Amino acid sequence: MKREQLYRLDFQHINDVYQAVFSYNYGFYNTKRIHQSLGYLTPNDFERKAN
Repeated sequence: MKREQLYRLDFQHINDVYQAVFSYNYGFYNTKRIHQSLGYLTPNDFERKAN
């Protein structure tokens, strides 16, 4: 996350950091970024498949 998101932005307020973290986790990491340990699925797809 640091390399992909946080080091690229210049934050003026702590709320900007919170928004960036939330956006990264729920807008990219869990929905679009595949994970080798999950069989090359996104976390959301892996969880749906498990249910």
